[in-house]
Amino acid sequence: MSVGRIVEETGLPVSTTYRLVHELQEWGVLDRTADGSYQVGMRIWELGQQAGRRLRDRAHPFMQDLFDTTHENVHLAVREGTEALYVDKLYGSRRVPLASRIGSRLPLHPTAVGRILLANQPSWFREAYLERELEHPTPKTQTGAATLAKELALVREQGHAVTIDEMRLGACSIAVPISHGGQVVAAVGIVLESHRASEVPWLLNQLKATGYQIERALDRRITIR
Repeated sequence: MSVGRIVEETGLPVSTTYRLVHELQEWGVLDRTADGSYQVGMRIWELGQQAGRRLRDRAHPFMQDLFDTTHENVHLAVREGTEALYVDKLYGSRRVPLASRIGSRLPLHPTAVGRILLANQPSWFREAYLERELEHPTPKTQTGAATLAKELALVREQGHAVTIDEMRLGACSIAVPISHGGQVVAAVGIVLESHRASEVPWLLNQLKATGYQIERALDRRITIR
């Protein structure tokens, strides 16, 4: 993005914009490209990596406890743009059609963790997301804007999400939010075989307890500092 575009988008005076851009470049937040425009610098990427690592480090012990109790596939995801980024995962021994792995990104709407993250975004983000041409990984993926809007409202009301055969045929995913500072910052979920969907209520209870423990761990660490 050029300085002129930044001025146009922000409405800041040209002199102020040049000063701020120069300072951000010195801090590594912005990098200048060969054509003289600016892009997000490595410092932002490093901060993002550190934040993801801190979240993963605090959540992992409780995810391990959940795995030991359920022996299911357990994963942790955050939102990155219009996708769910998987930052941690524990693999169960059962043969479940899995789409996620650590570091992978999947659309928000077909996965339970993604729906948690999408449902808790501002209304303008949800509306813009649903106006897109949505991916449909399986014939059972919900892509209708009106249907998904109702589903997201239900997710916010119930505090959990469940999807069946929407990301992979034969897979059922469930998830709950991880909140910190009054905002949903992540989602923790379980993936199991679709034919075992009757076990979802018990697994949800275990998952909600794990989410609560992770939230308390996040709060404690911040308080200590």
